[in-house]
Amino acid sequence: MSNVYIPNILLAIPRNPITAVGLPLAFGILSGSSTAKVVRGKWYKGLYTPPGRPPRQVFPIVWPMLYLSMGYASHLAVKALDTATSPSARADLTLGIALYYAQLGLNCVWSPLFFNWKLLGTALIDSVLLAGTTYYMTKLLDGPTNSKTTYFLIPYCAWLTFATYLNGGIWYLNRGRPATEEDKLL
Repeated sequence: MSNVYIPNILLAIPRNPITAVGLPLAFGILSGSSTAKVVRGKWYKGLYTPPGRPPRQVFPIVWPMLYLSMGYASHLAVKALDTATSPSARADLTLGIALYYAQLGLNCVWSPLFFNWKLLGTALIDSVLLAGTTYYMTKLLDGPTNSKTTYFLIPYCAWLTFATYLNGGIWYLNRGRPATEEDKLL
């Protein structure tokens, strides 16, 4: 039995598919709004990166699709909660939805940590927590939604794995390199 409490507003938002996909998309846009300037600057261009880093133009294409996908998964999860009768299904769905909001918060914090404050190690910790939370959320939501949410969340899980690899590689390859004063101002 889940003892997790989710305020009604956090259940009402994903009940509507438009607000369900709009919330993560809006948070993603707000979170990443300052990154465009940083990725064109000297600091980002000067980072040592691990093999496999895609061109920066890939990220503004991939992330909105992932935000829409995770938002729709939240819609499916709340709809399943509304009709679930099994206590174990209700518990898994309730905890899964709570973890959805937790991962959304971790996701929103990552860009400022990495790009604005240039805290590569802290961003890596956030990325590991984000990935772990999302994997567990996906597992919890799978059974009660008959795998419907999983189809929408697997691409996100895969991308988070890749993003954590990139973040870890960038942190490792650049550890100990001091940021210039110009970097700190961006």
